[in-house]
Amino acid sequence: MTTKTTAYHRQPWWNPQQPSGMPVHRYRRAEPQALLEPGTRTWLGRSPDRAPLWSSVDLRDGNQALAHPMDLRRKRKMFDLLVRLGFKDIEIGYPSASETEFEFVRQLVTGGRIPDDVTVSVFTPARPELIDRTFEAIRGTDRAVVHLCHATACLWREVVFRKTPSEVLALAQESAQHMVRLADHAGGDIRFEYSPETFNVTEPEFALEIANTVAEIVDATPERPLTLNLPSTVEMHAPNVFADQIEWMSRNLDRRNGIILSVHPHNDRGTAVAAAEFALAAGADRVEGTLFGNGERTGNVCLVTLALNLFSRGVDPQLDLSDIPAVRRAVEECNQMPVPDRHPYAGDLVFTAFSGTHQDAIAKGMVHLEDRAGAAGVPLGELPWDVPYLPVDPQDLGRSYEAVIRVNSQSGKGGIAHVLRTRWGIELPAGLRAEFGQVIQRVTDLSGKEVEPGQIWDVFRAEYGDTGDWAGFAAFASGGDPVEALLAEVRGCGVDAEVEQLVRDEGGPGSGAAHVCYAQLLVAHEPVWGAGLGATSHAAAVQAVLSALHRSGARAADGGSVPQLAGAREGVR
Repeated sequence: MTTKTTAYHRQPWWNPQQPSGMPVHRYRRAEPQALLEPGTRTWLGRSPDRAPLWSSVDLRDGNQALAHPMDLRRKRKMFDLLVRLGFKDIEIGYPSASETEFEFVRQLVTGGRIPDDVTVSVFTPARPELIDRTFEAIRGTDRAVVHLCHATACLWREVVFRKTPSEVLALAQESAQHMVRLADHAGGDIRFEYSPETFNVTEPEFALEIANTVAEIVDATPERPLTLNLPSTVEMHAPNVFADQIEWMSRNLDRRNGIILSVHPHNDRGTAVAAAEFALAAGADRVEGTLFGNGERTGNVCLVTLALNLFSRGVDPQLDLSDIPAVRRAVEECNQMPVPDRHPYAGDLVFTAFSGTHQDAIAKGMVHLEDRAGAAGVPLGELPWDVPYLPVDPQDLGRSYEAVIRVNSQSGKGGIAHVLRTRWGIELPAGLRAEFGQVIQRVTDLSGKEVEPGQIWDVFRAEYGDTGDWAGFAAFASGGDPVEALLAEVRGCGVDAEVEQLVRDEGGPGSGAAHVCYAQLLVAHEPVWGAGLGATSHAAAVQAVLSALHRSGARAADGGSVPQLAGAREGVR
């Protein structure tokens, strides 16, 4: 038997899923129009080799989606942040929407706050009085873009505006003509942007007709290009469909060399980043989005993610995102919304591994990179980055390595050893690493919580730093081989103990000691580990041996100095 029949389709025998009972019939729609002949898509074979023109709409599209829109102070903070990051195309507001919006635009225009290499844009609907108000807001500017936007899709035409396609086309014509007249009298370098909102669900031929019409009216040329912005206002299809739409438009626009082809993906299906990347491969020149994806409903495309995806492939994003924590703090203050812990590149946990297998791979990868850097005699930051589970070096984004590995009940010995090595500079031998992993496992199982690095160190010191009743035997450690002298005294007291292995090392800066030693003894033929820190290698070795004796369960007799073997403490080996 290879298949079974369900209410909707045939499934292989290994898939026992049943119909959900959800009203899926309400969402069966016609497939999007096929625009490109099979085998003619050029975007499939293209890889990114340069950054697009990034356009931030945080101050307009992002702001209008906030429960508490930005006041003037927060708007200024956001604008200054965008400039520092390297944005050269910034939509600064919707001046006809409110007095705050209008006043902010006026402050930037009249206050000399716009750098010479930054072009600002202002948004307006297709209504004459609102277009007038928009031009009033930018009066006196040296350079600006006026962004005209209105919906074009069938559902919006019929239900929202109750207009025919010819009436919508006329609306675009009249609005564009009005903008051209105002620009001619405004002075300064005024260019135009046009967005057929809901482009992605507009009939392709109508979207092309209306775009060509507007480009003709504003006389789009390479010297004075029109920004044609194609939004997926509500993301309805897979990213490949959007890419086909962009490539088809790019091929068929009448004045393609006079057009900056822009995209504005929303994230309703959770694929805005993929849609933007495919669209760039399909011919788009510019991307509108926001920092960390703020926007209506599920948000706009995240420009930070897009830019750092390029960075992670060795392409300069032309945005300075080398201090992501600072960028995140500023955006959270302006938006009064947190960036999620799992947000790519910026979230608290995106470079963190709790899983033991992941931790082990990361720890080994970091050691391997450090070894390569040492062998080559170059700083680690000069080597090509190649560490398992970490697509970029956190330090290149202003993050630290401290949070890369965090320990809980899912963690393993490799992650715990990594914490001790990176925070306290001590490298556990393989056998002790496994044993101490079990010690920490018991701690996390009992607490059910994450164990902080400081607590790991405290547990290590408590477990291996105590010499108990054996402390006085340090006096017997003398001569050329103090460890053997000590053990000779121990054996003389009736305890069968010998060294299985003794691992000496230098103490790390955080350990508080110049030397560290790890001793594995055979006590009554049973292996047991100890560890010691000391000012000298001999002192550390003696402490390690005494630690192992204490952990073995051997103890001094009551009222005397002769130890007795009481049996190893449960679970410490």
